[in-house]
Amino acid sequence: MESRIAVISIIVENSDSVECLNRILHEYGIYIIGRMGIPYRQRGISIISVAIDAPLDIINALTGKIGRLAGVSAKTVYSKT
Repeated sequence: MESRIAVISIIVENSDSVECLNRILHEYGIYIIGRMGIPYRQRGISIISVAIDAPLDIINALTGKIGRLAGVSAKTVYSKT
């Protein structure tokens, strides 16, 4: 299956979902190139970017699982090739 490069942008507004989010990211760890998290304390949110190299269905499954968490939003940008 062909692999794609993508970046998943995540906004966490509910800190109670962080443990589940980290568990999901760990589950897909073999595909993750790197991740960066920025706590924005003034607004009480966290902003996370995850770079991933995986088949399209894996990327979509990961984004879907993250987006179903309470108080968490996720959007993905894909490479053209």
